[in-house]
Amino acid sequence: MTLREFRLPDLGEGLTESDIVAWRIAEGDSVELNRTIGEVETVKALVELPSPYSGVVAAVHADAGQTVNVGDPLVRFAVTPDAGAPAWVEDDAPEPNLVGYGSRPEHAGHPVRRARHAVPPAAASPCVR
Repeated sequence: MTLREFRLPDLGEGLTESDIVAWRIAEGDSVELNRTIGEVETVKALVELPSPYSGVVAAVHADAGQTVNVGDPLVRFAVTPDAGAPAWVEDDAPEPNLVGYGSRPEHAGHPVRRARHAVPPAAASPCVR
């Protein structure tokens, strides 16, 4: 069994926090991938949170009515990898990045640019007139 943390995602346009409106889960509940586990409210919208894992809810880290910052842990799941599980359930694989959930934690912050490779002058094509 592997424990996986689900953190409050960036719900859009640089919002830094959300209020927990309600949970649809409790510790010990079994959940399926993409099942709605709770609702959060930002200054712009009420958003349903889908579960990024199939498994058992091991812990709920925030209470209804609490304000949570982006990146703070919300729920811990106990995930049992099996032969039919997606590759990302394995210990060495990265966590899923759901659409609209911002960057993965290891890429949070400023965007990473690829290094530019200069073309040597001898390899540049000559101008033809």
